[in-house]
Amino acid sequence: MSAAAASLDAPEVAIARDLVRRSLLVAPVFLLVGVVLDGVGGIVSSGLALALVSFNFFLGAKIISRALAISLNTLYGAVLFGYLIRLGLMAVAVLIVRNADWFATVPFAITLLITHLGLLIWETKHVSASLAFPGLMPNKPSTDNFQE
Repeated sequence: MSAAAASLDAPEVAIARDLVRRSLLVAPVFLLVGVVLDGVGGIVSSGLALALVSFNFFLGAKIISRALAISLNTLYGAVLFGYLIRLGLMAVAVLIVRNADWFATVPFAITLLITHLGLLIWETKHVSASLAFPGLMPNKPSTDNFQE
């Protein structure tokens, strides 16, 4: 199996795919809030924020899965610098569109902040410290070796 195929099957990529799917579920609510707050500019700005959040989650997962295939030290560096790069990409995206006529800051900021935090909290229910991901479940002790 190639590194690219292995990274697509990685648990972190599956979690990112789930987060993107959940962002599509909440998208109508945020698009409605955007249109109520600022009309067409609000809906486009909310859509941009949803796209940035989804891209951020998916890119972060891809960075982690690729770095994990190399080494643990690479993972540490990739997580740190990957976060900084993703944060920078989001800042650049905002700087590019901030002066556009259609850009509405309030719906964009509300959507960006609430979806980042809300989706992570929502996903935390499904991926917890109990290793709920099926591929990571610890083996149950066998009762065959039970002696009285």
